[in-house]
Order: sequence, then structure tokens, then C-alpha cells
Amino acid sequence: MAVLSQIKYDAIYQAIQELHEKENYPIQKLCDISGIQRSSYYKWRNRQVNANALFNTKLIPLIKEAYQERDGILGYRQMTIKLNREYNLTLNYKRIYRLMKILHIQSVCRKKRKAYIHSTPETTAENILNREFSSNNFGEKWLTDVTEMKYGIGGKAYLSAILDLGDKSIVAFVLGHSNNNELVFKTFDIAHKEYPDASPLFHSDRGFQYT
Repeated sequence: MAVLSQIKYDAIYQAIQELHEKENYPIQKLCDISGIQRSSYYKWRNRQVNANALFNTKLIPLIKEAYQERDGILGYRQMTIKLNREYNLTLNYKRIYRLMKILHIQSVCRKKRKAYIHSTPETTAENILNREFSSNNFGEKWLTDVTEMKYGIGGKAYLSAILDLGDKSIVAFVLGHSNNNELVFKTFDIAHKEYPDASPLFHSDRGFQYT
């Protein structure tokens, strides 16, 4: 349970960061709503920023070199495999995807988008993760949950998030005022649109929102 609790806190921290950067919501207010200490959020953010920035500066020239070497045919998945093999690294797909997007690099070959179908109670698969909340690769296992956040006098908001268990990063999130199917389905749609090639195993608490 300690591992799952830490994963959930990481998801909240990342959601706070993205809501602040994309929607310009105040950090203090987001922390208050989430029940998170502001100092704890900044400690987490500084740790993430410093480590990631240093590593990314080393990866960027390797990505550019590999892209030019293969005449622009490498997508982010092939790029990840190539770098891991040639430099004995353990990179995940999402990091390379983000860096290639920043560098405006993409494969000259685009894959056909897969169809996306919502599950129903009759077709919901059994929980085959078996509480194995760890993974070495991005896009292999995704954890999804809805967190209730209280604010003001009687106010409530709900954070629906999908977190990748490989690199503990947020794949998608939605903040809404109703805890229902629409909230979680919208989160799934955003995740699929952002990463159409991913085919992860999903884990949820099987609440009513997911059926």
C-alpha cells in the first residue's frame, strides 16, 4: 500500500504542475485543494527538474545524431530501442517522445490510428496486474484513479488521472466537478490521442466510473 500511496502523491504533484503551467492556476490554491503542503510540492518539483534537465541535455545530441543517421525514419519507439541498445541505457518511450516533440522531430512514416472502444461491465477484463505496481517500460502498465478535492465551503472537485508505472509520469488528467463516467472516459480519450500506439494494461479500483 505504501508504493501505491506514493504513486498517487506523484500523480497529484504532476497534476498540480500541469494545471499551473497550462491553465495558470495558482500553486498555493492547487495545493490547498489537494491537501498537499506547498513546500512538499516544491521539493518534489525541484528534484524532478534538476535530474531530468541534466539527463535531457545529454540525450538531445544522441537523438539528433540517430535521426540524421537513419534519414528521419525513426519514430519515438524505434529511437528509444536504438538508444537503449547502442548506449546501454534504460530509456522509456515517453521521455524520447517528449524530447522529439520539443526538437520538432518525427518519423516520415505515420502509423494508422487504432480504433478506441470504451469497455462495458460485460467486457471488463479481470485485474491481471495482481497489485504488481511496477514496470520498466513506458506504455506497459497504466494506473488510473479519481481523487476528491475539497475547497471553500462545501466545494468539491475531482481529479481523474492516468499514471504510467514505468516512469511514474502523468499520461493524462482531467479536473471536473462531477465524479462520473464522462470524467474518466475523457481522461482515457486524452491519453489515447496523445499516445495512440500505446497498448497498456490498466489498473483501477473498479469504481462505478469505470464501467
